[in-house]
Parts: sequence; structure tokens; C-alpha cells
Amino acid sequence: MKAFVVDKYKRKGALRQANVPEPELEDFDVLIRIQATAVNLLDSKLRDGEFKLILPYRPPFVLGHDVAGTVVKTGPSVRQFKVGDEVYARPRDHRIGTFAELIAVDQSDVALKPNNLSMTEAASIPLVGLTAWQALVEVGNVKPGQKVFIQAGSGGVGTFAIQLAKYLGATVATTTSAKNAELVKSLGADVVIDYKTQDFEKVLSEYDLVLNSQDPKTLDKSLHVLKPGGQLISISGPPDPAFAKELGLNLFLKLVLRLLSRGVRKKAKRLGIRYSFLFMRADGHQLGEITSLIESGIIRPIVDTVFPFAKTAEALAYVETGRAKGKIVIAVAD
Repeated sequence: MKAFVVDKYKRKGALRQANVPEPELEDFDVLIRIQATAVNLLDSKLRDGEFKLILPYRPPFVLGHDVAGTVVKTGPSVRQFKVGDEVYARPRDHRIGTFAELIAVDQSDVALKPNNLSMTEAASIPLVGLTAWQALVEVGNVKPGQKVFIQAGSGGVGTFAIQLAKYLGATVATTTSAKNAELVKSLGADVVIDYKTQDFEKVLSEYDLVLNSQDPKTLDKSLHVLKPGGQLISISGPPDPAFAKELGLNLFLKLVLRLLSRGVRKKAKRLGIRYSFLFMRADGHQLGEITSLIESGIIRPIVDTVFPFAKTAEALAYVETGRAKGKIVIAVAD
């Protein structure tokens, strides 16, 4: 089958289109013929080797974390899905590879595709949807009346998280450029900060939760907009000891991650704030909950551009510019 592979860890390295063997099915797997996938900054970071200590892949490997398509075969122990089902998923770590024509995914990572979305729209959802869900529902436990600050509101995670936070009853602040202000307002943002002309640290105060997706400087500033007892949840690092424990890392790597996050954890503790690093995980049940919200019209996908499969490398390069509104999608097949 055709796929786009990483031959070696290399910053800004090119993806290579190649013919690779079709995936082998395990007992609980479904084989999905991929009709659409999406591009995330995570793909760029993996290609560059930023996570190779904690999330190693042996090159050559196929990139890609979002899939929408049709089940064409099931493993002998699969009971949740059947051939012909239209599904979507974020495959679990170490089993990624959606920049391809086929992928085998454990059934517990899969959900039926929302019936009101096209395949390209559905492919834009899994990674960002699960990230927002796990941050705001699972970890953040957002309640009606709380104040939530979501950075980079016009990005992939931001466009989804704003809608989810509003559904949960929160007052939502976000940062974006002036040209994207109307977009984030249409998604439910109550306070819109132009990051080019305003400093969110001077505008916001007494917030219950911050979803950080930016650089260390922004992370540090975010501590000062939270009230005592608030939560700072970061999806861009630094990883914390709880994450190291969850991964079952060796003693050396646990120490490394502890040192990386020591500064922000000390500052947070001093301010009475909880800090946690979130690296989202695959979860078909949560994706099913998200499906219900989409089919009810509560959340809608935001897709910037759809690239053809042959231009997968160009799609990844576009994501790296940081200019996309919502998600960049790749149409793999009709």
C-alpha cells in the first residue's frame, strides 16, 4: 500500500512516499481503509525526534494520528464493529500511521463516525477532540460558571476546546489575531485577546483553568491569571513526574522529566495552583461521547484546507507555519 514514511529523525526532514506492507490484524483490531486523515504539530515533533526518548519509533515509520474511513476487515475477537462501518479514531501510541491507505486499529480506540460529517470533516476531530475532552472534562472537571482561558483559539485544539468549554457552561477567554476574532467569537469565546497588540496577563485574572499550548514564556505568564486553587494544564510541556509514571519510564528518564518541570511546578505550588502536563491518549469511548455532541450540533469541525494525498508533505509544512484556522486535512481516497 502507499504511505508517507519518516526515514530518519531529522528536523524539517522530508516525508517520503513509499510502498509498505499492509498492516497485520491482531485479534481485537479493525482494518480501516483510510479515506481521510489530518495533520497535527505532533506529527512534526515526532519527525523531528522531539519525543524519541519517551515515545520512540524505529525508522522508517509511517506518520499520522487521525483517521476516518471504512472498516474492511475485523479481527476474530472484534464485537463492536463490522465490515462496512464508517468510523474514525486516533490510534494509540506506537500504532500510529494514518498517512497511508490502510491501518489496523484496536477496536477500543475506534468510534462510529458522526453521521452528519463527511469523511474529511470527521478526520479533523479525533486528536484535538480527545485532547480538549481529557483536558476540560477528565482532568479539569470544568463546571458551569467557571472561567477558562484557552490559548491559540483559532488553532486545531483551540477551535474545539472553545466549543466544549462553552457547552460545559464556562466563560471562555482566548488569544488569536484580529483577523480570526470573529471566528473564535462564533465558536463561543466571550473574551478575545489580540496576541499581537495585547498582553493576556494584563487583561485576565482570577481564572479557574488555563489550557496552555504555547511556549515556556506563555506558560509562566499563565500562572498569574489563575486564582488560588486553579489549574494550569499544558499540552506543550514540560512533562511532569505523573506523566513519567504513567509511561512507566526508567529511573533516569523519570529524573529528567522531574527536572524539566521543576521550575513551573515550584512556582505553581507557591501560588496555590495545580500544574499538570497532558499528552492525550486514544479512547474510543470518549470519542463516542464527542460524536454525540457533534450529531447534536453542539460542536462543529473547523477545517482550513483539504490537501490531496500526494501533497501530504506540503500539508505538514503548512501546519508548521502556524497560520491554519482549525485543522488541515488530507483526502486519502474518495
